[in-house]
Amino acid sequence: MDSFRIEKDYIGQMQVSKDAYYGIQTARAIENFPISGQKSQPVFTNAIVYIKKAAAMTNVELGCLDSKIGNMIILACDRILNGEFQQQFPVDIYQAGAGTSHHMNVNEVIANVAIEMLGGAKGDYSLVHPNDHVNFGQSTNDVYPTAMRIAMLQLARKLVKNLYDLTETFNQKAQAFDSIVKSGRTHLQDAAPIRVGQEFSGYAESLSKSTQRIGRSFESLKELGIGGSAVGTGINTYPEYARKIIEKLRKMTNLDVKESKNRFEAMQSNAPFVEFSGSLRTLAVELIRISNDLRLMNSGPYTGLAEIELPAVQPGSSIMPGKVNPVIPEMMNMVCFSVIGNDTAIVLAAQAGQFELNVMMPLIQHELLESINILANSIKIFNEKCVSGLTVNVSRCHDYAMRSLGIATVLNPVIGYSKASEVVRESMRTGKSVKEIIQQQGLLTVDQIDQVLSPISMTEPRAKEVSA
Repeated sequence: MDSFRIEKDYIGQMQVSKDAYYGIQTARAIENFPISGQKSQPVFTNAIVYIKKAAAMTNVELGCLDSKIGNMIILACDRILNGEFQQQFPVDIYQAGAGTSHHMNVNEVIANVAIEMLGGAKGDYSLVHPNDHVNFGQSTNDVYPTAMRIAMLQLARKLVKNLYDLTETFNQKAQAFDSIVKSGRTHLQDAAPIRVGQEFSGYAESLSKSTQRIGRSFESLKELGIGGSAVGTGINTYPEYARKIIEKLRKMTNLDVKESKNRFEAMQSNAPFVEFSGSLRTLAVELIRISNDLRLMNSGPYTGLAEIELPAVQPGSSIMPGKVNPVIPEMMNMVCFSVIGNDTAIVLAAQAGQFELNVMMPLIQHELLESINILANSIKIFNEKCVSGLTVNVSRCHDYAMRSLGIATVLNPVIGYSKASEVVRESMRTGKSVKEIIQQQGLLTVDQIDQVLSPISMTEPRAKEVSA
């Protein structure tokens, strides 16, 4: 018993470790929800702490919180934001609806840190109370979704930067590989020639557009419903509270946040999170497609395409000596599959709100922050350990381009589609190249063949027609 203190709430009494800065509501959550062993990310916990600090500052200014208590709350928040007490937030991500458990965990820790700084013993809430003082003018229902927005906007900075860097790498590769012609492929079959640089420029552009989609989704995340309190009406807040707290949050976080146009909508609807998650899902789809292209182009080295070579980062097999696998694109795929799965969970959780609140916010918070984090980290590794160091097998690409049946496409304006089709059939029957068949049948002169089948000219709009 010497290692515990007794705390009580309206349900009853409970033992809390004397060393714990959290209190009875957190202890109940630990007991009630031993589900996943996963905790909320520090960026989210800190977002709540930012709100608590801004609220204390605002409430002291408005004269509705004793300055001595308010200043201790502010100092306690600063200590947490500086990295102290991070082990004091043990609530499982699968917890009480709307995030009440984690919210009260933060309130209790701040209160007990402030109590100690005032010379009191942890649990002596007559000095600083987690509800009456730390949570003055607030509710889980406006704090939690506001913290979600702040945490996501903060964490997304890293994602956007890493995505921009990857896009730039693909642009650089597009320029470096612009003179290398390869066979295009549609339906996984030979198609008209294309330059490797052109192919890579497409990858760069798709990633650039993904970045723009993510940026557009930030706008609705910037609208904060803090000040709505329990149901959006602002009960137990002062008229200037919402405006002042958001001004302080803007300065603290360096985010361009603003008051929601309608605090009821901000509390009821989780559409901004669905929109943001949708932009991440779209990015994931693009990254899967690009990763798969790289894996296919890298296939081989002797029985695949072998058009490019990805950097070798580890041995590829526990049984086959010398085998090297495209492990970085494989990792990228698995991350993106997870992001798409998270998006499905987010959509289901977002539609599950009723009336003034969506109680499924803890799931949305966890899944979205996880998606941002794993995408940001995987994109950085994908860039540094795969795309930056990949090289092109120039001779293999040229050979495929000139042997591809797709080059017959350029013959259409010269000898006609039907005759070009006969050339393709003969090439497939004999194994001879399209160029060899044309020469053999005397369909074009040597000069005409050189002009029509010029590798670079086959990858651009033709300046003028060639007559047969």
